[in-house]
Amino acid sequence: MVRDILSDGYQAEFRVISNQPDRDMIYRFLVDIVQQWPPEAVLQEFKQLFIYYSPNAVNTNAVKALSDIIFANDEEEFKNTLKRSCYILINNWETTRSYKAIKELVLVFSDLNISKSTLSPSLSKLRLWLVNFIKSQDYQDLKIFAARYEEHEATHWSHRYTSYLLVPQYANLSNPVEQREAARALSQELKDRFKFELAMYTTRSQSAMPREILPKNPTGLGDEVLRLIKTIVAKRGPFSYTNLANIFLQQTQGLLYKNFKHSLQKYLIFSVENRKFVEVLKTKLEEKLDVVYENHHEETLDDALLLRTCNRVIEYLTTENHREPSPLFILLMSQGHPLTLVIVLLKILLICKNVRTHLETCIAELIKYYMHYPEEDCKWVVNFFEIFHITFAIYGENVQYNLIKMNGNGTKKLPNGTAQMYRVFSQLKLDSDIKAATSAIAEAMSDQVAED
Repeated sequence: MVRDILSDGYQAEFRVISNQPDRDMIYRFLVDIVQQWPPEAVLQEFKQLFIYYSPNAVNTNAVKALSDIIFANDEEEFKNTLKRSCYILINNWETTRSYKAIKELVLVFSDLNISKSTLSPSLSKLRLWLVNFIKSQDYQDLKIFAARYEEHEATHWSHRYTSYLLVPQYANLSNPVEQREAARALSQELKDRFKFELAMYTTRSQSAMPREILPKNPTGLGDEVLRLIKTIVAKRGPFSYTNLANIFLQQTQGLLYKNFKHSLQKYLIFSVENRKFVEVLKTKLEEKLDVVYENHHEETLDDALLLRTCNRVIEYLTTENHREPSPLFILLMSQGHPLTLVIVLLKILLICKNVRTHLETCIAELIKYYMHYPEEDCKWVVNFFEIFHITFAIYGENVQYNLIKMNGNGTKKLPNGTAQMYRVFSQLKLDSDIKAATSAIAEAMSDQVAED
């Protein structure tokens, strides 16, 4: 049974706007039909309402409500109504796995009738608003939901990072609740899928399986991804990133804010081996941190101040104006060590879990900035996104990677040139449908240990 999109958590949102009968009427109409009709019929009624603006036996009240918005000449009201209407359908179709309908909903806006001239003033205004909607970021956000079903097609490099591109949608509280929930759910689904596929590929690609039957490599790094994973996982024991973060938090409890900022700089560059990177980061970050929240210098650090500071550091390292890369990002990336920058961002997350949404929003903004370039022209930054994606999948809450030396001896560091002596094994702890497939990983691990 299709869930009522206006029930439970949606009731509160609906009551807030219940003094707007035009929206109310349209939303109720869409909820009623999406619960009872097949997706094809719902799509046709959606077009009858928003594209053709044509009344029939079932949509009369909805068309009248839309007419009231048009007569009021309220384009903003129309845009918000159209957006929420789309996400009402998307959320319901996600529940019933009607994925094809979601893709077709996005294609509705390519209807040639939108650009046709008409003698009707109301229809002319509606079509103008539709054209404006198609040119807006709101429509680009909508297209992200269809991109996931185009894996068999030649897609843009940015589609590999859809899980991040969705984050600004659910982080923006001005978006409809349906859009925020749909974006959050899809983002998490894509992250879990990537973690699973990465774990399967990592484990089975180290076995004696024929190459043609190996799981698909979900990354854009090719075979090099195995060495990258080993490099990341090799940081273990007392000097693991997680342990260092815990020690840092213990040592900075009760510190005055100005002293905390100095400790933070030392923590971020600790164990970074590239000296040129360290000098650039130390100099430029010190300039920023010395003046940030100066009025709190004599206060004791608290969780709120920790969060605000970590958010600012993330912006300094990625994008300060949320439109283009920050000067420090460009400078650090010019050093040619994207993994080092990713690890610095990881260290920030490990001392303040609540920065994740802001961090992923900043990454999404960088992706949006560079997505207008062909992959060949921006390989260096695509490489950064790929390493970020992999690193944060490895450090996910529901996955654990282990590096094992196959002769039985443990190791705390992965020496150069000895990566082939080690195997990476992964353990997933997912509660979704893919949980059952973890047994395949365990089986592959057992087979590989036996072989070696």
